[in-house]
Amino acid sequence: MSIGCAAVAVRPRILNSDDAWLAELEEYRRPLTGYCYRMLGSAFEADDAAQETIVRAWKNADSFEGRSAVRSWLYRIATNVCLDMLRGRQRRARPMDMGPSQRADGDLGPQLPENLWVTPIPDDRVLPPDGNPEELALARESIRLAFVTALQHLPARQRAVLILREVLRWQATEVAELLDTTVASVNSALQRARATLAGRDLSGPPAAEVMSPQQQKLLDLYVEAFEKYDITALVSLLHDDAVMTMPPYNFWLQGPGEMGRFFLGQGIGCQGSRLLVTAANGQAAFGSYKPDPNGGWTPWAVQVIDVAGGRIVGHHNFLDTDLFAFFGLPPRLDGSNV
Repeated sequence: MSIGCAAVAVRPRILNSDDAWLAELEEYRRPLTGYCYRMLGSAFEADDAAQETIVRAWKNADSFEGRSAVRSWLYRIATNVCLDMLRGRQRRARPMDMGPSQRADGDLGPQLPENLWVTPIPDDRVLPPDGNPEELALARESIRLAFVTALQHLPARQRAVLILREVLRWQATEVAELLDTTVASVNSALQRARATLAGRDLSGPPAAEVMSPQQQKLLDLYVEAFEKYDITALVSLLHDDAVMTMPPYNFWLQGPGEMGRFFLGQGIGCQGSRLLVTAANGQAAFGSYKPDPNGGWTPWAVQVIDVAGGRIVGHHNFLDTDLFAFFGLPPRLDGSNV
């Protein structure tokens, strides 16, 4: 099933020569993608924005006079690309932002456009491949679904200021230069952004703990229960306030009871599914494949799992099969890749 995302899932990279300038630009692709993702809330759009940033830098190399660092120049371009993309847009959200929870037998309603949702992004597209544990923990926290969703409530320039100052740890003077404004204006925007986020629900698991031994044991039990479709065992792993979402449907459930009834009711088509491990938004994630009547299993959803306090607190199912290629997941499963 696909909701028709227009973006190409896997894009060719610019670098196809020994050009040292292109090689230098390519080194920034991952951090630029992370910055654009926090700005835009969409993996596909972030990939497009990072690509556009590098293309513009490549085409306009003559205008780079070396008075500022390549990093600052690229982030200025990326910021302008993101601001252009955000102009006139409705903010992206999660189902919990759109209304109350439903009952397990409730109407899913119509599929809504992709541009309404915060979508997941693979860790390997945005997280640094190395770095100290503290930096990696901050990077993971700052791409959590809850945090990225909260960022979408900020005006675009406030969003850029907060990300640059508090996530990327830029100095106020650097941000002021990038945005062609004053340090006082940057500090004021940061204060307003902090005040807005203080009123948002950012509760959720510390991403840095997702793969601790205790959390890994819980995830192993979850995979076993889901693939065996042992719903009694599955719901025993859920926190009392656990939520389940299913973008592109404006439909979400809360509590083990409702979730269990859903899996045994209108979600019964998940029975016999297989899960492949991946990683998204600094959290545990799986590619979920449903049984194909003709044999094997076909892509269904990318699941992002929130874990905290020894229980699953969030079960987020993104029913966009374009994400499978983006995550590097196989287009189907058979006996050879299960």
